Amino acid sequence: MELIEYIKDHISLSKKVFGDNTFRTGRSHKGLIEHIKKELDEIDQDPTDLYEWIDVIILAIDGAWRAGFTAEDVDLALFRKQTVNFNRIYPEHDKSGKEPVEHIRNS
Repeated sequence: MELIEYIKDHISLSKKVFGDNTFRTGRSHKGLIEHIKKELDEIDQDPTDLYEWIDVIILAIDGAWRAGFTAEDVDLALFRKQTVNFNRIYPEHDKSGKEPVEHIRNS
C-alpha cells in the first residue's frame, strides 16, 4: 500500500469513528496531544515495542489532517523534511542516545 493511500484510509476511518471536525472547526488538539504523551510513556516503558512507535505515527497523521492537511500534503512534507534533515549539520555528540541531539542552528 502506498503512503498516500494509507493516509486516506486512515482519515476515512478517523472521521467515521471520531468525527470529521478539525482544529479549524472547533475540535481541540489537546486530547490528541495527551494521547501522544500517553503513547510516549508506553514507549519509555518498552522502547522495543514497534506498535507503540506506530501509534505515535498514526496520531501524528490524525493531527495533520485535523489541522487541515491532505494525504498528499503529508506525503510531500515527509519527504521534504527528510531532505532538509539530510542537509543539516549535526554536532559531535555522545552516541548513547541518553541526550537529545539537535542540528547546528545558523546564527
